[in-house]
Amino acid sequence: MPSSEAEKAVNRFRHTSVLLDGAVDTLVHQPDGVYFDGTFGRGGHSRVILSRLNEAGRLIALDRDPQAVAAAAEINDSRFTMVQRDFARLADVAREQNVHGELAGILLDVGVSSPQLDDPERGFSFMRNGPLDMRMDPTQGESAAEFLARASEADIAHVFKTYGEERFGKRLARAVVNRRREQPFTHTVDLAEVLKTAHPAWEKGRHPATKAFQGLRIYLNGELEQLDAALDAALEALAPGGHLVVISFHSLEDRRVKRFIRHHVRGYTHLPRGVPIRDDQLNRRLEALGKGQRPSEVEVAENPRARSAVMRAARKRA
Repeated sequence: MPSSEAEKAVNRFRHTSVLLDGAVDTLVHQPDGVYFDGTFGRGGHSRVILSRLNEAGRLIALDRDPQAVAAAAEINDSRFTMVQRDFARLADVAREQNVHGELAGILLDVGVSSPQLDDPERGFSFMRNGPLDMRMDPTQGESAAEFLARASEADIAHVFKTYGEERFGKRLARAVVNRRREQPFTHTVDLAEVLKTAHPAWEKGRHPATKAFQGLRIYLNGELEQLDAALDAALEALAPGGHLVVISFHSLEDRRVKRFIRHHVRGYTHLPRGVPIRDDQLNRRLEALGKGQRPSEVEVAENPRARSAVMRAARKRA
């Protein structure tokens, strides 16, 4: 997308950051530290992080979305650096910025942002008709339309079921393949209508295409693989005592974050019974900072998209 078009989209679609104060309160523990915002979005978290830093502090933000990069140009602060990169490569960026192993905190806000959902041209939403794209970086990878045009019925069903947790994935995939024989899918509402008609069990308050669209988006953008890589990279990029804060929006993501933190809090737990080992040999690399935190009723009332969010945090051991 040309920069002028990206700038127009930035101004057209608003974004409300989820768990804003709670995330930043947990993240920023050294006002003079170097921090990473792994998903800049529209800069809600980044702006609050900057407000908590002193003159020696520094914030490096990442995002693969060209519209997010355009939005970052609005921040005129010498302490702020924006890099167009996905957060799975945060270790590479930390090395380029000469801060690998020295970060005081890393924030990862996982999933799709409100501007991406609200802009029909991005093709994420079944509620607004637009090109069937769904890529967070429209210059990279395969669009949803391209995938649905060439994938087998089994592959489409796998995406719906595995990444969307859609129990009727096979049935919906069959409907997609039957329909594409007549006409290819090019727009979001067209696909949503086919999925809606084929779905045998509508849930109250939820569009029947919700899970299938989620599955497509997560698969096309490699979101779960990106999250796994980002968590591993973050652990190495943090300084001892550094904080990792992750906000996720559905169970697939949250289970991964919870499992990652638990694994590194416990350390080596699969040793044969009776093997003598000191506590300091267990390689416990993280300390959990409380339990999962959810948005308040007030925040959910103001921003309904926050209702499924979970924040988890940990500190890297010295």
